[in-house]
Amino acid sequence: MVIMLRLVILCIFLHYRITNPVPNAYALWLVSVICEIWFAISWILDQFPKWLPVNRETYLDRLALRYDREGEPSQLAAVDIFVSTVDPLKEPPLVTANTVLSILAVDYPVDKVSCYVSDDGAAMLTFEALAETSEFARKWVPFSKKYSIEPRAPEWYFTQKIDYLKDKVHPSFVKDRRAMKREYEEFKVRINGLVAKAQKIPEEGWVMQDGTPWPGNNTRDHPGMIQVFLGQSGGLDTEGNELPRLVYVSREKRPGFQHHKKAGAMNALVRVSAVLTNGPFLLNLDCDHYINNSKALREAMCFMMDPNLGKHVCYVQFPQRFDGIDRNDRYANRNTVFFDINLRGLDGIQGPVYVGTGCVFNRTALYGYEPPLKPKHKKPGLLSSLCGGNRKKSSKSSKKGSDKKKSSKNVDPTVPIFSLEDIEEGVEGTGFDDEKSLLMSQMSLEKRFGQSAVFVASTLMENGGVPQSATPETLLKEAIHVISCGYEDKSEWGTEIGWIYGSVTEDILTGFKMHARGWRSIYCMPKRPAFKGSAPINLSDRLNQVLRWALGSVEILFSRHCPIWYGYGGRLKWLERFAYVNTTIYPVTAIPLLMYCTLPAVCLLTNKFIIPQISNLASIWFISLFLSIFATGILEMRWSGVGIDEWWRNEQFWVIGGVSSHLFAVFQGLLKVLAGIDTNFTVTSKASDEDGDFAELYMFKWTTLLIPPTTLLIINLVGVVAGISYAINSGYQSWGPLFGKLFFAFWVIIHLYPFLKGLMGRQNRTPTIVVVWSILLASIFSLLWVRIDPFTTRVTGPDVEECGINC
Repeated sequence: MVIMLRLVILCIFLHYRITNPVPNAYALWLVSVICEIWFAISWILDQFPKWLPVNRETYLDRLALRYDREGEPSQLAAVDIFVSTVDPLKEPPLVTANTVLSILAVDYPVDKVSCYVSDDGAAMLTFEALAETSEFARKWVPFSKKYSIEPRAPEWYFTQKIDYLKDKVHPSFVKDRRAMKREYEEFKVRINGLVAKAQKIPEEGWVMQDGTPWPGNNTRDHPGMIQVFLGQSGGLDTEGNELPRLVYVSREKRPGFQHHKKAGAMNALVRVSAVLTNGPFLLNLDCDHYINNSKALREAMCFMMDPNLGKHVCYVQFPQRFDGIDRNDRYANRNTVFFDINLRGLDGIQGPVYVGTGCVFNRTALYGYEPPLKPKHKKPGLLSSLCGGNRKKSSKSSKKGSDKKKSSKNVDPTVPIFSLEDIEEGVEGTGFDDEKSLLMSQMSLEKRFGQSAVFVASTLMENGGVPQSATPETLLKEAIHVISCGYEDKSEWGTEIGWIYGSVTEDILTGFKMHARGWRSIYCMPKRPAFKGSAPINLSDRLNQVLRWALGSVEILFSRHCPIWYGYGGRLKWLERFAYVNTTIYPVTAIPLLMYCTLPAVCLLTNKFIIPQISNLASIWFISLFLSIFATGILEMRWSGVGIDEWWRNEQFWVIGGVSSHLFAVFQGLLKVLAGIDTNFTVTSKASDEDGDFAELYMFKWTTLLIPPTTLLIINLVGVVAGISYAINSGYQSWGPLFGKLFFAFWVIIHLYPFLKGLMGRQNRTPTIVVVWSILLASIFSLLWVRIDPFTTRVTGPDVEECGINC
C-alpha cells in the first residue's frame, strides 16, 4: 500500500516537473528531469522483487529424526565442499587454514563430508600450509566436537570476546582449552614460517621435501596436481576417529588455453569431486569464509532433502556476514540492505540470486538439467503467476516438510538430458535395449560432459558415490585427466554446464541460467550466521571490489545472457526477471547520478535553479514525495530488522559507489564490448588486521576511482561558498531562492561524507595527487563554465561606433 502510494505521488511529481520547465535555465531543467525519470525507473525495478518477502524456519530435530537417528547409519546426503584460493600472499594461508579447519570440524557425519581446496596459483606455500593444516586438524577436530564449541575456526574462536566458560560443565575443558590454544599458537608460528620463507623465490625454483622440483614453479605452465591429505590411510584424529576427506587440487595450466579464472577452477572441482566422491550436493566457500555455525549443512539439508520442495531447488543461499568491520561500517561493507531486504524479497518469487559464496548446490542443477514439472492444479491468478505460485504453500512446505529426503520415485536424475522426466523414461524404457543405442547415448553424454567415461558414469549415479569396484589409483588417474587444459574443448562446460563463463561475476550468470531453466532457490537465514568472512574495510579496496561487481553486471548486460532478452522460452518468473534486469542495469545509473550530483554546484555558480517558483499545491507534492520516501524506508526496516544507521550508510555508499566504481564499470564494459579491451581481475586482499584495531581503515591506496567523488565534493563546496557570497552581496531578497540550492548541494555533500572521512584518514591529511587532480578538474570546469556561461541570455545592443554615446 505504501509502495503504491509512493508510486502515485512519484507520477504526480514527475508530471509537475515535466510540465513546468524553467525558461532561464532550460538545459539544467532538462538534465534534471531526465535524471529523475531514470531514478524513478530504477526505483520501480528495485521495488518489484520486494512484494512478497519470506521468513523461513528450519527444524533440525525433525531432520535428525528422519535421517540421522542415534544408533543407526546416517541417511543424510553427502556434501562436497569447495574452497578456492589463488594468491597466498593476498589470501593468507592462515585464513585458508581456518576455513578448512572449520569445515573438517563441521557437525555432520564425517563419511559424508569431503573438502576440496583449489589452488589456482599452484603455490607450494598453499600446498605446505595445507599439509600442516591436515596435521593440526587431528587435534583440533576432536576438541571442537567434544566440547561443541562455536565457531570452529580456531583463530576466531580464541579471539572472540565472550565468556568461553558459559554452558561448559566438563571439568577438563579449561585444561584442554589451554593446551589447544598453545597447540594453535605453535601451528600459527609454523604457518608464518612458511609465509616468511615464500617471500623470496629461489633462482632454481621451489623444491619439495623429497628433493624433487615443485611442479608448479611456472604458474602458467604446469601439470595438474592432486594430493589427498585426509580420507584414506592415516585419516584418523588423535582419538582414533575418522576425519573428513581433504584434497588439494591445482588444475593444469598451459600457454594458449583459456582458463576462465575462478569459474574454470570451480568447474574443475566439480569434475574432480564427481570422480573421487560424487556427493549429490556441493557447498562453495571463498577461502576467507569459514563455517560460523557448525550445523550449517544440516540447515541446508532441511530444504534440499525436502520431498516436496527439494527436487525443484537448485541451491540454498546463505547471507554473507563479516568479521573485522569497524563499528560504524563506514563503507557499508555489511550490505545489510541487500542481504536482509532484497534477497528475502526474492525468496518469495523464485529465489535469491547466487552471490558467489556460502551456497549449497544441487549437483543435478549444475549439470544443466531442468527441474521436474510441477503437477498442474487450478489456474492461479495473475499476481500468483507473477510471483512464482502459491506463496503460502511454498512457505509451509519449507517449514513443515523441511527435513525430508529427495524423492526418487518422481524424479530420476541419472541420465544427463535436459528434462529430468524424460530421463526416467529413457532409463526405464527401451532406449538402451541394444549395444548400439547404448554407445550412441555414451557418445552424446561425452559430447556434453567431456571425454571421461568415469565422469559420465558418475552423472548416472542417482544418490552419488563412486563405483565399489573402482580403486583409488584409477580414480586419481581419472581425476588428473578431468582437470587437464583441453578437457572442456567441444563440450558444454561453461556454456550450459557448471559455472558459466563470460563475466567476472560468474555467480550471477550461473544462478540466472538455473532460474531460466525453471529451478528455484532458497534463502536460509539461521539465527546464528552460517558463514562469516572478511571484507575490505579500506576505501580503495572497497571501491575496487564494487568496481568488479559492477563490471560483471555490465558484461552480462551487453552479452547474449542479458535478462532483458534471454530465456523467454524457459520458466523464469516475470518478477524474477525484473530482479535480474535490475541486477545488471544498476551500474548505468552512475551516469545520471554523476550529472545530478553536479547540478547543485552549477546552480549555485550560475544563480539558476532546476525548479521554477513553486505554488502551495506543488509544495504539498514535494513534501509528500519526501514523506513517501521515508515511509517506504521505514517499512523496509520494520519487516527486515535493518537499523536506520545501516539503511542510511547503504544510501550514502550507493552515491559514493555510483559516481566512482559504477561509472568506471560502464566505460570499461563499453570498451570491452566495442573495442575488445579487457580489464584484469584483481584479487581482493584478505590480510588480517595485525597493526591495531582497524588500522587498514585509515590506510590510503591511490586509485583513479577516487577522482570523480573528490571532484564532486570540491565543486559543491566551492558552489556553496559562491552561493552564500552572492547572497551576502545581493541583499536580503536573494536568501529565499538560495535555500533550495543549498539544500540540494548539502544533499550531495552529506552523501559523500564517508568518502571525505576516508580521504582525510586518521592524520587528516590527503595525498597530494588526489588534491591536485581534483582541484585541477574542478577549476577547469568552473573556468570553462564562466567563460561559456550558456545560461546567460545574449542581448544584442546598438552599434556604438555608428551612433556614438547618444544611442
